[in-house]
Amino acid sequence: MPKLKTHKATSKRFKITATGKVMRTHIGKSHLRRRKSKRAKRSFDRRVEVTSSPRAKKIKHLAPTLGQK
Repeated sequence: MPKLKTHKATSKRFKITATGKVMRTHIGKSHLRRRKSKRAKRSFDRRVEVTSSPRAKKIKHLAPTLGQK
């Protein structure tokens, strides 16, 4: 059986928690941050859960070894 290949773009954009939730970063984190408030910029540092279950399933399929250590 061939090796499982991880989709590298997916592995860079998403993380999977120990409980199996798929987490993503906020949009707008790196571009045009000078005009945003400090509070808005701080909120970019936190990750957000992917709430769409079909999308989370697809992410787990693209990166099967993402949550393992």
